[in-house]
Amino acid sequence: MITWFWILSITFILILVFVSTKAIRTNKSIDDFMLAGSNIGSVLGILTYAAALFSAFIFIGVPDFFRVHGVGAWIFLPISDGVMFFMIFWFGFQLRKKAKEVGYKGMAGMMTKIFETKWAGYVVFIAAFIFLIPYVAIQIRGISMFFTAIFPNALPLWGWALIIVSMMLIYSEIGGLKAIVFSDAVQAVLLLTVLSIIGYNSVKYFGNIQELFVQVKATNPALLSTPGPKGLFTTQFLIASFLVIVLLPVSQPQFSSRIVIMKSMKETYRMAFGLGLVAFIVFVATMLIGMYGSVRYTDSTTQEFVENALLFDQPNIIAALAIVGLFAAVLSTSNAQIFALGSEFRSLLRGDEKRNFNYTKIALFVFSAIALFFSVIIGDQLVLLARVSFAGTALIAPIILVGVVSKRKPGIEIIVSSAIALLIFLLSLFNIIGSEVSGVRLDLLLMMILTLVTVVSMIVRKTYSKEK
Repeated sequence: MITWFWILSITFILILVFVSTKAIRTNKSIDDFMLAGSNIGSVLGILTYAAALFSAFIFIGVPDFFRVHGVGAWIFLPISDGVMFFMIFWFGFQLRKKAKEVGYKGMAGMMTKIFETKWAGYVVFIAAFIFLIPYVAIQIRGISMFFTAIFPNALPLWGWALIIVSMMLIYSEIGGLKAIVFSDAVQAVLLLTVLSIIGYNSVKYFGNIQELFVQVKATNPALLSTPGPKGLFTTQFLIASFLVIVLLPVSQPQFSSRIVIMKSMKETYRMAFGLGLVAFIVFVATMLIGMYGSVRYTDSTTQEFVENALLFDQPNIIAALAIVGLFAAVLSTSNAQIFALGSEFRSLLRGDEKRNFNYTKIALFVFSAIALFFSVIIGDQLVLLARVSFAGTALIAPIILVGVVSKRKPGIEIIVSSAIALLIFLLSLFNIIGSEVSGVRLDLLLMMILTLVTVVSMIVRKTYSKEK
């Protein structure tokens, strides 16, 4: 396996050098560097969006999630993602239309212009910063676990994390978003290939799919129903998770930026359709791997399951390809998220563009250092950590949705209520306040209140505008 690992690793690095060199040559302006020239076709769009969405936590966390919590994960992730792609259709049209009207350098800067107050941009940026950093840390920790398993005596987990962050930072600082898009394409192809092969091997071990599920039922029947063996998939959990996932194109800048940089609306529609097909392949494969693990590695830790199911139970070349594919996923996904934060930071700056660009590059370094720190201290519940990231950013969706679809200046009450909701959610994460109110999940309750405030605000302001 080690021989194949080095062969595939060198090949991958050479590909990165090639695409970054190509990107540097086509970057003729700061906007080219930050927004990839806003000229991405549907195929690249599918691959770069898939790479940003289906990252290390999909590769490692989702199979483990199926293994531990059962098939209810299918409702939690694949069905929610399927509806999310329809959101791309609708929101993509609205966002691209608004971007032509007011300009786009980042969602935070756009909201500052639309609401005519810097506080709208600050709330959007702060939410993205607070909740994207843990998401990046998930990617880094996942691949560090892999390398620790392969080379147990070489470096500690934090050592691998440092190497990964250093490579990520160099790549994004030199090539810009276009280089990230190209590397995303490589990563997405690798991810689909590896997951499909390992998913097939998982079924092959039992002979066929029917026998796989017979064995799962014999191991633990609760895995085949909701709320699952650990009671996670309650109605409230599934509804809240559905909402935060559907809102990802709205609330997370690495996704909204990929809508904006598409060549045309037609290409955006094709991208959304293609993403649906990619998602189906990804989640079928991860479900099969997870069910395989629920039988063979029932009581194993996450790391033990991942090491065995994705590495040691596979042929050497597939195991090596899995490692390189995961590294590619971490590199491109982390780059996409850190770069998105850099774009949001830049969009808030005013004055000389070259000076702001230099400040943005410094900010990218700071964001990467913070992500490195969190990657060392977080635990192994990768999917649940990712969900916290999704839920936190979902709380700024009302600001963005109203800003994008409204034909008049939105009310500051939407900004204030979103900021308060973010603060309350953070307090619950640190166990300063409870995570439920009268039996209702706090994140779900906050989203319901924000929706109500937003709808009332739009109706009242529209009525007041007509009366005037």
